[in-house]
Amino acid sequence: MKKSFLRFTTLLLLTLSTALLVSCKEKIMGYSVVLWNVPEYNLQDGDVVPVFIRSNISHVYVIGVEDKTAVANGIKKDLEKVELPLWQLTEPVKKSKIDSVQKKYAEYAHNYASVKTDGLPARAEPVNTSKQVYRLRKNEVIKVLYQGSGQAPMTGGKPLEGEWYRILADDGTQGWCFSHNLVFFQTDKYGKRIGNADLEEDDEEDVYFNNIINKTWYPDSFRTMIQTGNIDLAKIHPSYNFVFDTENQKVSLNLSKIHESWDYEGYTKTNEKQYTLKNIPIIIIYKKSDFIVVRYTGPDGKPQELNFVRIDGDLNEIIADEKTRRTEAYNSVVAHGPNFKSSNYGTLVLNADGSFKWTNYKLLVPSIISASAKNTGTVSVRYAVGKSLADSYDGVLTFKFEGMTQEVNFLYKKEAGRLRLEDATGATISGNLITAKGSSPITLSFSNK
Repeated sequence: MKKSFLRFTTLLLLTLSTALLVSCKEKIMGYSVVLWNVPEYNLQDGDVVPVFIRSNISHVYVIGVEDKTAVANGIKKDLEKVELPLWQLTEPVKKSKIDSVQKKYAEYAHNYASVKTDGLPARAEPVNTSKQVYRLRKNEVIKVLYQGSGQAPMTGGKPLEGEWYRILADDGTQGWCFSHNLVFFQTDKYGKRIGNADLEEDDEEDVYFNNIINKTWYPDSFRTMIQTGNIDLAKIHPSYNFVFDTENQKVSLNLSKIHESWDYEGYTKTNEKQYTLKNIPIIIIYKKSDFIVVRYTGPDGKPQELNFVRIDGDLNEIIADEKTRRTEAYNSVVAHGPNFKSSNYGTLVLNADGSFKWTNYKLLVPSIISASAKNTGTVSVRYAVGKSLADSYDGVLTFKFEGMTQEVNFLYKKEAGRLRLEDATGATISGNLITAKGSSPITLSFSNK
């Protein structure tokens, strides 16, 4: 009870003190430029306003707003104190510096843009490989702050038409966006669009098909690999996709055994959410915003259904992260040695470049290692261990012996002063994951001293 009363009293005092500050002619802390229209107070982006208070708790500025109707009629009134979100204003500066801040945004004052495609990225820097800070939605409205300079994205070996602009989303996120898929317009003092007839919505436009052509689609196995952490680098590749190149009017389908590209001539809607491409042996079935089925008929005349999904994130980065994981895992084993000795299974030397030398392993021949194998080859971390094995093993070492065609896999565990290997010949392998041990594996124990 006492705590509740104390909390209530504290809040009441804070409220009264804030009201007192606002009601008095308090000192102006600085001046800011409005970044986004505030129609209810007749404020347009580009206007300069005095700032009295900054609240980091409520994430607002308390600013002064003129009664423009009164000013127009020659009536003098005190400034009205109102709260605006921090993101809607520039950082307050002295009155002597506000002109330079205002000039920074003057060229694109009252300029906004509508997004033509779903998932258009806003990036940390004006370059297409920069970190993605925001994903724009189709028809989302953003504020255009100013133009920047950067490298234009490429398509079909040619740069896209457009420029990089610093933009502001309505949640306060700022980033850089390339203008190729933006439609610019201006607003009046009420925040309503003016001009630009291109913004009229096309009633004939098919929302689902538009979603299809404005995304890159990857085999659904990619998403499964990413979600499970079971990434097979031999099977996942950015070039394996189904994509529309709207700039060059092309459609391409590329998989491990399919490499096709056609001129795009439009489509016919043959069913609800089903589209047949004109003069192209493909029917697309829209399932969800991130899932489609492509029914492709190859040269043999046999149709096959291929499932494609949208991947969140940069696939190249995901692949690079997996390569880094494997390299770091292998390097940790090398750092644990690199020389390992066993009285029963010989001497194993792991080198930083991925090569190895293994001598006196005759007890493993021919049950695990072929009699034709030499004592050198390459070793890597190719597989990962499933959850049921993760507590008992650190990972899997894959050996490729010279003179032997099959790979040899060992589950491994780094222990104090030792490296334990366990034969994975009879293990259960699902994709790139070892999910269960073999029935009677051989365990090898090596000293690293």
